[in-house]
Amino acid sequence: MAAKIKTNYLEQLGSLTKRHLLVFINSRMRVFFTLMVPFIIFVIYIFFLRDLELMTIDPVLAEYGLSMEDEQLKHYVYTLIDSWMLSGIVAMCTITVSLQINNITVSDKENGINRDFASSPVSSNVLIFSYFLANFIITFVVCLVFLVACFIYLAVLGELIMTFTSIITMLGVLIFATINGVLFTVFICSFISRDSTMASIITIFSTAIGFLIGAYMPLFMMPEAVQYVCGFVPGTYSCALFRYAFMGDAINEMTEYVISVDAANGQAIMAQLTDSFGYNLNFFGYIVTPGYQALALVLFTILLLVLNILFGRKLTAVVGGMAKKVFGRKKKD
Repeated sequence: MAAKIKTNYLEQLGSLTKRHLLVFINSRMRVFFTLMVPFIIFVIYIFFLRDLELMTIDPVLAEYGLSMEDEQLKHYVYTLIDSWMLSGIVAMCTITVSLQINNITVSDKENGINRDFASSPVSSNVLIFSYFLANFIITFVVCLVFLVACFIYLAVLGELIMTFTSIITMLGVLIFATINGVLFTVFICSFISRDSTMASIITIFSTAIGFLIGAYMPLFMMPEAVQYVCGFVPGTYSCALFRYAFMGDAINEMTEYVISVDAANGQAIMAQLTDSFGYNLNFFGYIVTPGYQALALVLFTILLLVLNILFGRKLTAVVGGMAKKVFGRKKKD
């Protein structure tokens, strides 16, 4: 009997997850705009921001008598700039894309779909998990597509300086960051029951999150109070881990070249360059190494998981006059 119940739950989960995925896929405009979010930012960076990022590097090189006339050095600098920005966009996408996928959940609330679920033998816990699972699958696939596009872009420019280990690490960070991003956005959207409200949240949140996690600019360039706020945003640590995976091999290779050009000042030059990129995450005056960044992300993930368990019912709440009956159980007065 236990095995039969378990199989039934798995069938429910599979059917519901498939339904959510089909709702997403069948809306061509939703698919288009979800895919376009990272690529639009990518295009803006290439045409408008790439050369501006270079302006932060020139003074450091000039201080030590180096210039961009050195083609090899110029190649390494552009590699760092591109890797820095692209890794930030990937980290941001694990949050912004997931946020948009929550439209499915909010629409189910507003359009009364949850009433149908409530009057069916569907387990509420299974329904809640199906929303999480569908969100994770879509977000991960979209981010993976963009990540592959980043690799192709870097490879075309000859800037793909990554070992196989770094690529595997990056995929691991992507899975971990996507789980965290989904838990983060689903918790926020569980309190929303109107599409109009959801649209406003997406607009405001998508604009701000890139700055709050340091995707667009190094955190040290922001006011000190804002830096402290950023330290409590889970995506900040996802972004930092992506940058270590994206930039680590390129920095090592560039360090060897700079030292061969200027042995006396090579290490100092690279230290200043990495600081100007905000490569090292600073939290209340302490440098947070990758190991502690991963630990912070784990702790945030556990916290978000607990919050979602406590407030998960809000995700599938029935809006309107039929709210007294939820998944076959009458609420007690």
